[in-house]
Order: sequence, then structure tokens, then C-alpha cells
Amino acid sequence: MDSPEDDASATPIEYEPVSVKDVLVEMKDTAELLIDLSYSAVLHRNEELAAEVLRLERRMDYLELRANMSLLMAARNPSDAERLAPVLNIVSATDQISDAAGDIAKILIEEIGLPEAMRAALPEAVETLLRGIAATDSAYVDRTLGEIDLESETGVRVIALRRGDDWLLNPGPETAIHADDVALLRGPDSEIGAVYEELTGDTYESVVPEDDSIADLERAVDTIIHMKNLSELAVDLAYSSVLFDDAELAEEVSNLEVEVDGLQSRFEAWVLQAAADADDPVALRGLIHLGTSTEVISDAALDISEGVRRDIDVHPVVRLAVQESDEILTRVEVVANSALDGSTVTNGVAEQDVTMSVIAIRRPGEGWLLVADADTELRGGDIVIAKGTRTAAAAFVELATP
Repeated sequence: MDSPEDDASATPIEYEPVSVKDVLVEMKDTAELLIDLSYSAVLHRNEELAAEVLRLERRMDYLELRANMSLLMAARNPSDAERLAPVLNIVSATDQISDAAGDIAKILIEEIGLPEAMRAALPEAVETLLRGIAATDSAYVDRTLGEIDLESETGVRVIALRRGDDWLLNPGPETAIHADDVALLRGPDSEIGAVYEELTGDTYESVVPEDDSIADLERAVDTIIHMKNLSELAVDLAYSSVLFDDAELAEEVSNLEVEVDGLQSRFEAWVLQAAADADDPVALRGLIHLGTSTEVISDAALDISEGVRRDIDVHPVVRLAVQESDEILTRVEVVANSALDGSTVTNGVAEQDVTMSVIAIRRPGEGWLLVADADTELRGGDIVIAKGTRTAAAAFVELATP
């Protein structure tokens, strides 16, 4: 395995004019990929994925310096400084997410240890994510992702490609796979093995975890998986709150951060209780590291949305970063007796005829419910977070009101 130390971002950096918008977009995409990779690396005991996390962490350090140089050059008066301060906060918080992801990967690289119960939780927690190097004779090489059509055929997606030191973070249908590309694949375990073998020419072996019957440990594992999912949602909402200057989304980030803090307290108590019954209590150290890093990610999400919560005008450079996409996150409160009240959400798809994907529900008295892999019924008083186009979002809001 090649070393992450060879990443080009470790070279000296001098100021040169760059598009702050492009840097912010890349930092956001990199942060989201880092969260995904770091947890997958640890949960699957995949050292190659962990090495990619450290490469991306170094890339993030490079992007942070580029962004800070450009932002400092752009501040010409007090008004500029006031509007750019939240952008600097976004840059700093995004780097905190990167550092936290690196700390998660080091649980594996430094052999800090995790109980097998973490793997047992995987079928309910995440799809399988693998790293593979495209073989010269692979049927996928020199073909575009659109031609290969992996997702519709197998459910497996290419979520990123690394070509030398260059990353393609959002490969689309026109993106071609080249020989020696490092591909990050995500999909169901039942299908991803065949795709991996076709890509690399190597055999994929899925590891069956051992069962663990320690009750407190099972509760701790379930809690950390929930913390991970809530922290990922917080990051997504935080960026959206800034990009769309949406105070309601920023408020939900704050609610999520409070929820993660409460979960962490219970999580730590269950880990300590489990240590008394564990054959190897030292193997639980990684859980503590994982909980701490997960809480850092939710704190960073809160920092990203701070400018919106303080009602500071969004700088134009941030607005530019979102104009390339029409897809948005929206927050809707379901009013009793509205069309959405009593409607069913199945695998994130609302029963009502509207093209919005429901991501999460905050239900008074019950907390947060992540609905991507569950069926649920919307109720009056629910706060719903959904993703879709601006047009669909407007229709969704109307359905929530009598």
C-alpha cells in the first residue's frame, strides 16, 4: 500500500489568486467524504480506507491555507471583515471536521482497538464502502460511469476517484475510469464484492463479525452509530443553512448538537459499565476516541452555522458556491390536519405526490428520527428535514399547511 505521506499538499504554499467559491465547495465536499471514509475504515477494519482519510486530511490542510490567504486579501475595510468573519469560521470548522475524521482513522492505524460489536452493528448502520485500484484489464477501464451504469445495475456507486494526487469528489456520468485510478465504491454488501473484483481483479472477502452479548456494550454501539448519523446530518444542515441563509436550518443544527451532547454522556457511561464485563477492557479505548471525535464533528457543524444564527449577512462568495445546484434542504413543520399529517414515509419517500426525500424528523418529546431506512407516519407538530428541488420544496411546504 502506498503511503499517505506522499500527498502533494505537504509541499510549501505561496499565495496565488484562486476562486474562494471553488475552494469552499471543495472543502465542503471533502469534509463530507472524510466523515464517510473515516467511519467506514474503522467499522470495516480497512487500513487502505484509513490511509485515504489521512491523504484527504492533508489535502484539507492545503485547502484551508488557500482559503485563508484569499479571504485575508479580500478584506479591505471593516464591512468586508464583518462579512468575511463567518466565512473564516466555516473554513476553520471544516478543518476541525477533517482533523476529527483523521483521529477516527487513527483508531485503526494506531491499533487503539474496537470491540467486534461495532461490526455486528454494520448491517443496520452503513452500506459497505471499499477502496479499489482499477486494473489495466478491467472491463470498467476507459469507460464512463454512464456507460458502465453501475448504480442502476448493482446499486453500487463510485463516490470518488483519486488519480495520483488529484481527487474527483463528485464523479458524474461523463467521468471515465482510468487504469490505476483509486476508486471509492459504496453499495450493498451482496453486490459490492462482484463490482470490486471486476474493477481490481482481486477477490473480495466479506468478514463475518463475532457476536457480543454484553448488554451495556450493545447499547454503547447503538448510541455511537446514532451519534454518527446525527452528526452527519448536522454538517449537512449547517452548510445548507449558510448557503441558503436559512435561520431555521441553523436552529436545527443547534438542536442536533444538543442531542449529540446528551447521547455522548450516556454513551460514555455505558462504555465504562461494559468495561467491567469485557474480557479485554483495553479494546474499548477506541470507542471512547470515536465518541469524542463524533462530538467534535457536531460542534464543528454548530460553528459553521454561527454566522446565520447571529444574523450576519452571507458574503456573496458563499452564495456563489450554491448557485450551481438547484437541490436544497428544507425544514417544514407539519401542521395538524394538513395533507402531510398522517401520511406515510417509506424509505424516505413521502406518500404525497411530491418529489422530496425526507431525511429526518424531529418529533416533540421523542427527539430525532432518521428515516432513510425506515417506514414512519408523519404527525402534526413534526419538524421534517427534506431534500429536493426548490420547486418541490415549495410544494412540500404547502402540503404541510391546511
